[in-house]
Amino acid sequence: MSWLYLVTAGICEMVGVLLINKFNEARNAKSLGLMMAAFGLSFLFLSLAMRDLPMGTAYAVWTGIGASGGAILGMIFYKEPRSFLRIVCIALVLGSAVGLKLVG
Repeated sequence: MSWLYLVTAGICEMVGVLLINKFNEARNAKSLGLMMAAFGLSFLFLSLAMRDLPMGTAYAVWTGIGASGGAILGMIFYKEPRSFLRIVCIALVLGSAVGLKLVG
């Protein structure tokens, strides 16, 4: 169940990152509330995951999902560059998080 919590936390983090951009486009209470809710849920699920998972592993996976997912969503929704090297770097971030799990 801890891994499900951790993946959910990472997905909420990705949504929060998207909502930062939405808040920058439309600075209103609704955008702010949605952004705060996404990040709040992200921290809630991260804390639930850390009941059973080591802090270093949980944090690395959470940030890996959030950072990589945010970059991928930026490419999809905001037409950010999709270069080969950028995709390789995203793969390295995800691979590093998986590596921490395997050796931890």
